Amino acid sequence: MDWNKTKTIFIVVFSILNIFLYFLYLNQRTEAQNVQVAGKASIEDLMKQENITYNLPQVVKNDFSHIFADVKSFSEEELETLEDQSIVIVDNTTIESEMIIPVSIRNEKEDYHFNDFLAKYIWHGAEYEFWEVDKEKRKAIFFQKVDGEPIFYSPNATLTIYWDENYEVTHYEQRMLEEFSSKNLKRDMLTQDEAVGSLVTRGYLKQDSKVLKVTPGYSATLVSTKNQVFAATWNIRVELKDGTIENHFINAIEGKVIDFHLEKMEEEELDEVEDEEE
Repeated sequence: MDWNKTKTIFIVVFSILNIFLYFLYLNQRTEAQNVQVAGKASIEDLMKQENITYNLPQVVKNDFSHIFADVKSFSEEELETLEDQSIVIVDNTTIESEMIIPVSIRNEKEDYHFNDFLAKYIWHGAEYEFWEVDKEKRKAIFFQKVDGEPIFYSPNATLTIYWDENYEVTHYEQRMLEEFSSKNLKRDMLTQDEAVGSLVTRGYLKQDSKVLKVTPGYSATLVSTKNQVFAATWNIRVELKDGTIENHFINAIEGKVIDFHLEKMEEEELDEVEDEEE
């Protein structure tokens, strides 16, 4: 048997096979790129068709993943520096404060102004970010921040301020998280554009609307009386044709659209606590 001839045949066969596999790889890669481009194009076409405006720069979050935290327990000693208010600590975790001296939260232009009140009367007030004002109920909601990003609608990370008809603060309620830590689970995250595109294809963004802002933050995935786990979340703020503002939230890890309200989450948390006690 001529081994040299056999060896040559094997070399030729394997060379042909390698060339075939290489071209197969190139073909598959090209098809994948075409699908991505087509998908992006279809989303852009759909936005044009629905007259949805989206012209925002891309926010890149390389450290966007899960965070872990504990519910803060307050002590009377650490709150002694807070002036002109009567404070009650409920269940070690909630500050309920009544203002002794009324404090205005309107400036000379008659706009809402909370910065001074947060700085002087709220424990670590700089850690909270304004979210919204409810004019009918005369209250404002603030979300606690971690690494500069808000924790959306967590009862354990929310500050609520109330005022009277003269726009003077009467009382507030505060809860906080502490001992933050992060853990990168090395999973692909939805980018800002992918989050907006996902809402478009699912029909969440209405015709003639405008995407005003896309903000990174966190939302609860596991809630207990002590430990908390939060997932990376995108907040997409949209203005409708009639001027109404809508906020949409999408989990950047699982891709799920989140529909939550503070009152609903408070009820769910109470139910979980009752279940644990039983």
